[in-house]
Amino acid sequence: MKISLYTDFVNWLESHTGSCFYKNIFGIECPGCGMQRSIIELLKGNFVESFLLYPALYPLIFTLILLFLHIIFRFKNGALILKISFIFTVLIMIISYIIKIMKK
Repeated sequence: MKISLYTDFVNWLESHTGSCFYKNIFGIECPGCGMQRSIIELLKGNFVESFLLYPALYPLIFTLILLFLHIIFRFKNGALILKISFIFTVLIMIISYIIKIMKK
């Protein structure tokens, strides 16, 4: 029952993905394009495909988990680690976006 419910949820996500507002207006992909598909592939267990669709997803998940843990446990150098993690994630987003744009 639980596996069926999970599979149904992933299938529902696949059939209800939204289109990119930025791409619809300007005709080019935004830095976040591919994240929905990447999350769906991650939920399916396709880790490599998920990474290829949106390389910044894993650092983004790490940063969000770190943020919630820091809010709860107040790590000594948590704010500094969060800043570094955030900068690293944004750099990956920018670099992968530039590579994606240059390929087209």
